[in-house]
Amino acid sequence: MIIGHVNPAQRLEDQGISDLGNVYYNLIEPALVEEALKRNEGTLGKGGAFYCTTGKFTGRSPKDKFVVRTPEVEDTIWWDNNAPMEADKFDQLYADMIAHMKGRDYFVQDLFGGADPEHRLDVRVISELAWHNLFIRTMLRRPERAELDSFVPEFTVINCPEFKADPARHGCRTDTVIALNFEKKLILIANTQYAGENKKGVFSLLNYILPGNGIMPMHCSANHAIDNPQDSAVFFGLSGTGKTTLSASPSRTLIGDDEHGWSDNGIFNFEGGCYAKTINLDPKHEPEIYATTSKFGTVVENMVYDPETLELDFEDNSITDNMRCAYPLHYISNASEDSLGGSPKHVIMLTCDAYGVLPPIARLTPAQAMYHFLSGFTSKTPGTEVGVLEPIPTFSTCFGAPFMPRRPEVYGKLLADKIAKNGASCWLVNTGWTGGKFGEGSRMPIKATRALLDAALDGSLDAVQFRRDPNFGFDVPVLVDGVDPQLLSPRDTWADPEAYDAQAAKLVQMFSDNFEQYVPYIDDEVKAVAIG
Repeated sequence: MIIGHVNPAQRLEDQGISDLGNVYYNLIEPALVEEALKRNEGTLGKGGAFYCTTGKFTGRSPKDKFVVRTPEVEDTIWWDNNAPMEADKFDQLYADMIAHMKGRDYFVQDLFGGADPEHRLDVRVISELAWHNLFIRTMLRRPERAELDSFVPEFTVINCPEFKADPARHGCRTDTVIALNFEKKLILIANTQYAGENKKGVFSLLNYILPGNGIMPMHCSANHAIDNPQDSAVFFGLSGTGKTTLSASPSRTLIGDDEHGWSDNGIFNFEGGCYAKTINLDPKHEPEIYATTSKFGTVVENMVYDPETLELDFEDNSITDNMRCAYPLHYISNASEDSLGGSPKHVIMLTCDAYGVLPPIARLTPAQAMYHFLSGFTSKTPGTEVGVLEPIPTFSTCFGAPFMPRRPEVYGKLLADKIAKNGASCWLVNTGWTGGKFGEGSRMPIKATRALLDAALDGSLDAVQFRRDPNFGFDVPVLVDGVDPQLLSPRDTWADPEAYDAQAAKLVQMFSDNFEQYVPYIDDEVKAVAIG
């Protein structure tokens, strides 16, 4: 039975997917919540939020992600970073998943990846779980009903959490798989209920497609000055570095919290929602994000709650540290209506330094910005990937290596060209540790980080005195209103300055060793930064 609204010429049967049970097309939020509750997929929480858990997988499974090796992409995929799957193995996986789907109910959403109509991707998501369909409807851009009448999907995502892959039969690593086929315009996801795989799959598509059109895809949040979309800023960073929190500033308009494109027209959000970490979410410091957890249709993922009062426990991480909520952008009062902005005046790179070496903010030259962008230094925080139990210092090029199908230099050159063309200022911001490494020091105070960012964005930081950092050569402010001066000199925050020096030397060497892989591909200015 067909239920819902769809282009009559673009039903699943037209894609060769037939003999299903009920197929629910483009249900809106109340209907999806109702279907999810009928199927016992979760609990109706306070304010109509939907509480659910994701079972074994409470984070992404990057080692189970594959790109199908076809002639079309053979010479453009970064194979050192993207595990290949042979085309015949993918075909078998697809056939077996289609057979698994027969007779079962499925939920379909036809959505846009991208707020700019000129550059968006039309994506169809087919979900075995009703709440997955609610999640992706929240996270991508929702067409107007009239637009559905002519909607033709360019790519299709099929997600079957109850299907187990066979490594020998399907050419994958385990019984969990995420497989991207650019030739057949398909993403197949099996044996994981973690909803983030859906949106990151679409992000990976855009990361491959857009550079071919001269557009820079970015794993970043973004905002702009109130009443001035041309005064925009982007915040690069991996999960756990503060992209969502720091971009949702009450003094600026939020464009988006995770994924954006930078074209000649300016920047545009890929998404229509936010996917925020909720561990230790503080209603005092992050009141609007906190409020979304009790609004209708917000997907609250892997959080402990009182079964009688339905009160969420923001400190109980017994399920995972990667507890999250997914909510539509309009739940944030200062969110942009069109999710568009001008070319950024400020490029901010967020890092979570578990070594406690980096300062809370540093000013970067364009060459230094390229060095740190290609380095992508941060710490994987607990829960964002399977098996990560404490912060692990790591280098994730372009601040998003797991989602980058092309080689890093492709994205680095795009960003360098756009920074040069638009004259953007560049900053490195450490939201990690101060006063010692993880386990000894403490997290950087969010109040100080906000004060420093506000000063960078409003231009007042340009007027203060800077010192040259002896380890990395970038400029660090000496004195900023509202910020403890000691924080600005990381060595002074350590009880043992010599221990800081040893840790700093270790980190500098890690940067140097990691960057050797990029030296053949970069210009002399960036090489000078790398060599020091």
